[in-house]
Amino acid sequence: MTARQTGLREQKKQATREALRAAALRLARERGPDNVRVDDIAEAAGVSPRTYNNYFSSREQAIVAAVTAERETRVAAAVADRLVHAALADAVVEAVVEQYTAPDDQAREALLLITGNPGLRNAFVGSAAAIENPLAAVLAERLEGTDDLAAQVLAAGVSAAVRVALRRWLRGATESGSVGGLVVPSGSLPDLLRAALAPLAPALDAAGKRARGPRRR
Repeated sequence: MTARQTGLREQKKQATREALRAAALRLARERGPDNVRVDDIAEAAGVSPRTYNNYFSSREQAIVAAVTAERETRVAAAVADRLVHAALADAVVEAVVEQYTAPDDQAREALLLITGNPGLRNAFVGSAAAIENPLAAVLAERLEGTDDLAAQVLAAGVSAAVRVALRRWLRGATESGSVGGLVVPSGSLPDLLRAALAPLAPALDAAGKRARGPRRR
């Protein structure tokens, strides 16, 4: 397969993924998340249920993807950009906070839908696991000359910390009730993310100091 064919294939796959995300979110808004079936999403996106299952494992995952799409690669890229001028812990914390607390209008609307449904809340928390591998790749490059196991462990710790912060943020939503029929999270997500990541800061900075060579540009 040529590079051009590979590129076209990847473009087609991305277009299918985007169509499924958009269809899932639209149907969830129209019918309510619990009244949407995988077959409905597949039909609305113009693909078969079998094709759907190649992209998402549940309806909740597809709906949540409207908020989390490509977040894992954006977090990793934001960390890499910050490493030019920041310590490793600061780069990771600020990149995570930025990518989790600056949604556009569509993502903000989808997030309100997600917070009101237990299944979607669980899927949203679980989606943080996707940042682990891209982040591990960035950390391994930064920590060149050290055991890449350290990069994998640190990335796994960051992913776990994000999940803890999101779970606590959303738990506050269920405990505080609703506003205008919508469950609204309480407390500051940036503060929760920073607090959850704080115990990892010494390990991140220690690993960064042991790394050989200058920071990558």
